[in-house]
Amino acid sequence: MSTAPDIAVVRRFNRGYTRTLGLLRPGGLYPPLSLPEARLVYEVAQAPGVTASEVGQSLGLDRGYLSRLVGKLVQGGLVDADADPADARRRRLSLSARGAALFAEMDAQADRETAQMLAPLHPLDRRAVVDGLAHAERLWRSEAPKVELRDPLPGDLGWVVERNARVYADEYGWNWRIEAECAEIVARFVEHFDPEREKAFIAERAGERLGCAFLVAEDETTARLRLVLVEPQARGLGLGARLVREALGFARATGYRRAVLWTHSVLENARRIYQTEGFRLVHEEQHDRFGPMETAQTWELEL
Repeated sequence: MSTAPDIAVVRRFNRGYTRTLGLLRPGGLYPPLSLPEARLVYEVAQAPGVTASEVGQSLGLDRGYLSRLVGKLVQGGLVDADADPADARRRRLSLSARGAALFAEMDAQADRETAQMLAPLHPLDRRAVVDGLAHAERLWRSEAPKVELRDPLPGDLGWVVERNARVYADEYGWNWRIEAECAEIVARFVEHFDPEREKAFIAERAGERLGCAFLVAEDETTARLRLVLVEPQARGLGLGARLVREALGFARATGYRRAVLWTHSVLENARRIYQTEGFRLVHEEQHDRFGPMETAQTWELEL
């Protein structure tokens, strides 16, 4: 369920974007047309011969309002509405010569205004805005790309260290020593990496890193699960369980007979995943090396 702060952020963006686009200024965004009229002209320009009902479905307009819009544009000489040869009850829409000329002018003006909006931004900020809008559009259309698990690429290992440190600091108040510990784990992984027996998983969706997990050799028969992380925005997708299952699947396929991990009692969601996968708690100890006093736990799983 959406929270009040989430709703406030979206509404604030909508208000600001409305002002930026000039939707409230006299004459609207596309004079001499209203915004609904301009959208209808745009839809017809993209698909000449489209039926009025198809445009209505695309724009979410009821039949009565759509009929009035089409009638006004036909009367104004911007849109031609011809009977469908296959069904005379349907009208197929196309732009007249005058309508096509007006659309070309509006389209060019919209490109110029959008370019002006983006121009003041630093290139990195501009890319972030464009990628963010594209991602939001996919989500609204329920076309969000799948989360993929892949091997690390250059830059990923630094991200693993930074995000583990940042998330634990933000959510549990841990100090900078957690970053040093994560860096040491990653450094050992790289230095002693055995591709036949060890693996790192980076979870990514549309170029955004959402999580990670590492499986390393403890000894000849034991694998250790390390650095399991899911970004806050990706929680609720089952990604943590997926990362753990993939790592354990690799361990079984490699021939390990046992898996172990070190975690903390405060990480309740992670512990539930480990319990679901069959891990059992074998040892606990108290420490404060990350700042707050915590209960560290060792879990084991017979593979």
